[in-house]
Amino acid sequence: MANRHLSRSIVLQSLFEWDLNAIDRKAVIEVLDRNIEEFAPNKTDRPFMEKLLDGILGKQPELDLVIEKAAPEWPIDRISPVDRNILRLGLFELLFADRKEVPAKVAINEAIELAKQFGGDNSSRFVNGVLGAVYKEIGEPGKEEVGKKKKEVPFHEMPIERLAGAVVYAEDNGSMYLALVHDIFGHWTLSKGKIEEGEDVQAGAIRELKEEMGLDITIEAELGNNEYVATHPEKGKVRKQVHYFLASSPYTAIQMEQKGGLDDGQWFKVADILDLNFYEDILPIVTKAITMLVGRKSK
Repeated sequence: MANRHLSRSIVLQSLFEWDLNAIDRKAVIEVLDRNIEEFAPNKTDRPFMEKLLDGILGKQPELDLVIEKAAPEWPIDRISPVDRNILRLGLFELLFADRKEVPAKVAINEAIELAKQFGGDNSSRFVNGVLGAVYKEIGEPGKEEVGKKKKEVPFHEMPIERLAGAVVYAEDNGSMYLALVHDIFGHWTLSKGKIEEGEDVQAGAIRELKEEMGLDITIEAELGNNEYVATHPEKGKVRKQVHYFLASSPYTAIQMEQKGGLDDGQWFKVADILDLNFYEDILPIVTKAITMLVGRKSK
């Protein structure tokens, strides 16, 4: 099977050279040939690379206009050549590629991985922010899609997946902080994970928070439950039931687990939390936790 990530990397390198050296569009194919020869001499995925490169160059004015609207504080010429060409590549696949071949989330994830591989320290977050904003603007295509072979299952017949998460707080120098994770669609949310078969919910929450954020938490109270429907590539639609706790932790550096879907984790002062971009079903959980913490301090 052709390595599409490598192919995208080669297209990105060719776009970078075209952009940086003001190469004529007709000569870009020579740049692509050279990069294929250097990085993928078997040329098994050449048609994909040619089609992708030609499509991006053909849509460049439209792509740049979308970037300007999604990141108005960053004019195109102020964005680094690597980042702006990653955005052009990601946006082309997000907006113009065949979604059967490149689902929207794949386009976003691939662009973020390119940013991590070739960009600067903040490139992946910047790319994620721009593409996430465009993804929301176009109606989040594919969010609820199920494979064609999967028939629609009634809600009560959907398989249930149990998860546990926590609002984690810490105190440092008289200030209170909450630990949050950031997903690839531009939202700050709560760390959570799957409960294993036969595992206690609290034990599962402690284990998952340790794995995902590297934090040693102590469960202090229950906050409530959320349920939402997600799409599994094999199972179809799944009911995910999440049990949330209030938990404390030492104020130590967050060590994010390397996995898809999340790109950052940070401590935030409680006073700054409600200005962040949350999912609607997460905000009440966070608000309840803050109310409980404030209530304790007032006693």
